[in-house]
Amino acid sequence: MIMRKRLAAGACLLLAALAAGAFPTGAAAGEPSDKPSPKVELVLDVSGSMRTRDIDGGSRMAAAKQAFNEVLDAVPEQVQLGIRTLGADYPGNDRKTGCKDTRQLYPVGQLDRTEAKTAVATLAPTGWTPIGPALQQAAGDLKGGEATRRIVLISDGEDTCAPLDPCEVARDIAAQGIHLVVDTLGLVPDAKTRKQLTCIAEATGGTYTSVRHTDELSGRVTQLVDRAADPVATPVATEGADSCTGAPQLKAGLYSDREKFAEHRWYRVDVRPGQELRASVSVAADRAVNNDYGVLLRAVTLHGREIVRGQESGTGRTDVISSGLRYPKPPADSDDSQPPAETVCLQVSNSFSAPASVKTAPGLPVELNIAVVDAPDAASDVAAFGLGRGWWLLGVLVLTGLVSGVLFGWISRWRLAGRTN
Repeated sequence: MIMRKRLAAGACLLLAALAAGAFPTGAAAGEPSDKPSPKVELVLDVSGSMRTRDIDGGSRMAAAKQAFNEVLDAVPEQVQLGIRTLGADYPGNDRKTGCKDTRQLYPVGQLDRTEAKTAVATLAPTGWTPIGPALQQAAGDLKGGEATRRIVLISDGEDTCAPLDPCEVARDIAAQGIHLVVDTLGLVPDAKTRKQLTCIAEATGGTYTSVRHTDELSGRVTQLVDRAADPVATPVATEGADSCTGAPQLKAGLYSDREKFAEHRWYRVDVRPGQELRASVSVAADRAVNNDYGVLLRAVTLHGREIVRGQESGTGRTDVISSGLRYPKPPADSDDSQPPAETVCLQVSNSFSAPASVKTAPGLPVELNIAVVDAPDAASDVAAFGLGRGWWLLGVLVLTGLVSGVLFGWISRWRLAGRTN
C-alpha cells in the first residue's frame, strides 16, 4: 500500500514537472496584437416555422435561444460579434413587406454578453424567410477593414422571397473579393432547404451542417466563431483523379476538393531525397450519414507499391474525420547536388454512406494538407517512428519518475519495518 502511495506521489511530481516545462508562462499573453479583430455576424431565422416543436422536445426557437446563450458565453474576447434576424417583426401576409423583414438585433462590435442575451430573449417566431435580403444586409454590416469576416446563417427553411435567389446573393458576395465566408446550419432541414443552404455555403467557401439537437447547434456555432478568431489558410481548389496517372501535381499547401460517398481520389507529390512528406486529410460529414465510416490516406509509388498509410474510423454523427501520414525519403548515396525527385501518389478514400432519404450529391468536402520538409536526422531512432525530436527527454523523465517512486517505496517500507521491530 505504501509503495503504491509513493509511486503515485512520484508520478504526480513528474506530471507537475512536465506541465511546468511544457507550457510557457503567461507573461506574453496580455501583450497587444496588431492583428485586426475578426468580425462575425450570426443571422438567425425567426420566421413562423420556428414554432415547430421537433428539437429535443421543444420548439426550434427555444433550441436556438438556448444555443445562442451558450455561444455568447464562449465568444473569444477579440471577436467583434453581431446578430441579425430575418422574419422577426412582420406577421402579415404582404409579400413585399415580409421580404424586407430583416434587422440588426445587435451591432457588430465588442460583445456585451448581458445586452446580447437580453436582445435574443425578446425574439418570437413571426413571419417570412427573407434569406437573400438578410445576407445582403449582413455583408454590409461587416464592411470595412482587413479583418476576417464570417456570416453564420441558421435557418429551418428555404427562402420565401424569390426571385432574389440566396445562392446568387452568396455568389455576388464572393465575387466582391472581400473574403467573406458564409457558413450555414439547417435546423431539421428538408431536401430543398438542405440544397439551398449548401449552395450558399459553397459559393463563399463556407460549410453546411445539418442540426437536429440543441447541443449540436451550440457546438457548431461556437466552433465557427472560434474559427474566425483563429483563421486557417484559404485552401486552393483542386480536383483529384480516379488514378495516379492523371492525378494533379500538388506542392506544399492546403487544398480543397469534393469526394463522392465511398470514392477513391488520387493526387501526386514530388519528394526529393533528404525530404519528408507530411500529409493529412479531413473529410467533413456535412449531412446526415450512416453509422460506421472511415477515411484512408495512402502513399503509393508510381508502380503501385504501398509506402505508408494512415486511417481513421468513427461511428455516429461527426462533423469531421481526419487521418495523416509521414514519409521520410532517405538522402541520396550519390554526390549529385540535384538528385531526382520521387513522385509519390496519394490516395484519399472514404467509407461514408447515407440513408436513402439523403442526397449524396455534391460529394463530401475534402481538405488536404501537404508539407514537404527536410527529413529528420537518420540517427534519430525516435523520429523513425513518427515522434518528434525531444521525445527522448520525456522518456528519460518518465523513467526517472518511476525509479524515484520505487526508491521512495523501498525506503518507506524499510523505515516502517525498523519501527515495528
